[in-house]
Amino acid sequence: MNRFYIPADETESGALLARLQEVARQGRTHYARHLLKTGLYAGQEKIIEALAAADGLTPGELARALGVRPPTITKTISRLEEQGFVARQASKTDARQIVVSLTEAGHEVLGAMKKAVAKAEKQALKGLKKKERKQLEKILGKIEENLAERAAGKTDRQSADPPSEAPPEPMAQ
Repeated sequence: MNRFYIPADETESGALLARLQEVARQGRTHYARHLLKTGLYAGQEKIIEALAAADGLTPGELARALGVRPPTITKTISRLEEQGFVARQASKTDARQIVVSLTEAGHEVLGAMKKAVAKAEKQALKGLKKKERKQLEKILGKIEENLAERAAGKTDRQSADPPSEAPPEPMAQ
């Protein structure tokens, strides 16, 4: 069920963006179910991926890389450490710094994560032809670009849009 009220006679004023938000929400929920089978909660996979690309990052570096606040990342790192996927240790170059690294279990969960992503995406895109998938990817890229420009203040200020609130933190698990 759509959480947004969209009058039937309004085809342009926000209906498409509302639909996109609803599809994204359903996609996240579907993906989270698959991800849970790996032992990870939604949001935790981003830290695993970041550490797989560059192991031994500080919590601050992870927060910047993922676009979240340090308290959010610290909470998620603690949970991942309790689950055995990451370990914290003092930096070899600066003992005041803590670095986060993948454990053996963290490295092993990467394959399961990839399978979870593949399964979720396969279900979401079932019935779409290759050409349609490429078109969708291009369209979504353009939408993302438009929104990023808006967030950076690069678009014309023709409308009197009220300032938006800060986006919600994506990882709470």
